[in-house]
Amino acid sequence: MKLVSVLFLLLFTVFMVPAQDQQLDAAKKKIDSKNFAGAKADLTKIIDNSPKNKTALNLRGRARIGLNDFYGAIGDFNYALEVDSTYAEALNYRGEAKMALGDDEGAILDFDKAIKFDTKFTDAYSNRGLAKYNIEDLQGAYFDFSKALELGPADADKYFNRGVTKSELGEFVSAIDDYTKSIELDKTDPGLYNYRGVAHYNVGNLDQAIADYDEAIRLDPKDAQTYENRALAKGAKENYKDALVDYTKAIELNPDEPETYNLRGVTKYNLGDHEGAIADYTKAIELDDTNPVYFDNRALSKTEREDFAGAVEDYSTSIELYPSDPETYYQRALVKLSMNNEYDACLDLRRAEELGSPDARGAIKKNCK
Repeated sequence: MKLVSVLFLLLFTVFMVPAQDQQLDAAKKKIDSKNFAGAKADLTKIIDNSPKNKTALNLRGRARIGLNDFYGAIGDFNYALEVDSTYAEALNYRGEAKMALGDDEGAILDFDKAIKFDTKFTDAYSNRGLAKYNIEDLQGAYFDFSKALELGPADADKYFNRGVTKSELGEFVSAIDDYTKSIELDKTDPGLYNYRGVAHYNVGNLDQAIADYDEAIRLDPKDAQTYENRALAKGAKENYKDALVDYTKAIELNPDEPETYNLRGVTKYNLGDHEGAIADYTKAIELDDTNPVYFDNRALSKTEREDFAGAVEDYSTSIELYPSDPETYYQRALVKLSMNNEYDACLDLRRAEELGSPDARGAIKKNCK
């Protein structure tokens, strides 16, 4: 009887393991196809029968991430790590869940451990790079993205991530190289062309920037930011009429962005359309009345239309919002001089001088006794 029982147990074990492996493979395929709910249900059945199956716990954690159940995912990864504290994959995915919850510091600790137990874990380096980028450790992010590329395989995302980091560090020429490699691997992503366009713009390659924005818009004609970026490049080339068209398209696609109205107002100012510029600055202020630049810009256009009282009012509001800008005091002083209000103008000029305005001293000598 004992011999029969032992044989039965051995046979049961032999057949159970392959069956369970098949179930795990099926669940993994569901995760890969984004059927997260189905995968979770299947994995729960496996875990009910085998509570310490670290692979099943890890996979269910991944399914929970797909369902945005990040706390539940962390719970599953914790159980998997209780079974095997060196389980690098579970550490990596727990780090991803923590990142999704905004705990970048905690995520980095998990990625550190994952890399400790698997020094060639490419995804852990990439994920740690993203977490470091989020906490503005740009040099650390740069290292991790480079390490992920070194370990391979190379893909568009890895080059893109490093390119973005290089751009944040001001290394635009090198960033262009990474964006170009990313585009070589994925020519269908409009964002890659947009980011490379920004890098070209920052090094003064305006024609190349516009060409990249053109391609980005061809691939995605509904992205307001790309139109705005192309308008900036056209404005830098003093092609204000075409820039105006792009800003208008950007506003059509996203009518709630105050900065686009402000930039279109600047373009209209450069075209001599001060009334149109004032209308745009006013709209920008309606959307965001805390930005002193919008009041400064509207004051400039009001000055051009000789609405001096309105200009002084706008400069005064700007000073309330940002009282340490010498240029605003200086510009308000010039308007007050145009109104023959020399006393108040000289008060503004002296304040501008105190704050470091290079032009205020000469204006004081000329206008103030």
